[in-house]
Amino acid sequence: MGEAIIAESSEHLVVMNTCPDPETAGRIAADLVDRKLAACVQVLPGLQSYFHWDGKVDREEEHLLLIKTSSASYPALERRILELHPYELPEIIGVPVSEGLPGYLSWINTNTQQDD
Repeated sequence: MGEAIIAESSEHLVVMNTCPDPETAGRIAADLVDRKLAACVQVLPGLQSYFHWDGKVDREEEHLLLIKTSSASYPALERRILELHPYELPEIIGVPVSEGLPGYLSWINTNTQQDD
């Protein structure tokens, strides 16, 4: 195994996105990988989300997408999620990857397109 490296910038991201059901989560995950906007998307079912919406506290069962992508692919990835997502205001949060296995980070780059 190689040593973990510290990325020089936010070259890689883990993007979080919640979906209302397994069908939506699967459709978005497959589309992002197929279009090379994400190298990998993991779907975590069974979330309970509590949040303020329309002046009240709401609760929903959701599925969390953990999307591995490059920073260069983020703008196109965000646009595509907005096109596919049924929520009025979907959660789309990119978290910079500051460390990672060099081979895995290289794999992310190989499997994501660069936004023009």
